[in-house]
Amino acid sequence: MATKAQIEKSKKTSSQSTRAVNRCWRCGRRHGYMRQFHLCRICFRELATNGQIPGVTKSSW
Repeated sequence: MATKAQIEKSKKTSSQSTRAVNRCWRCGRRHGYMRQFHLCRICFRELATNGQIPGVTKSSW
């Protein structure tokens, strides 16, 4: 989990656009980020399993 300092640092605007960091809005994780949902893969799976993301169902066969 990201610390509050890391989250605040990533929110600051930088003069260099390559420094921008996408973070999960729930936990602050930056790796495994899904742009479409603004979530990391772990939070996405939790919410999809519980049916809290509209239009997403966990596949099973």
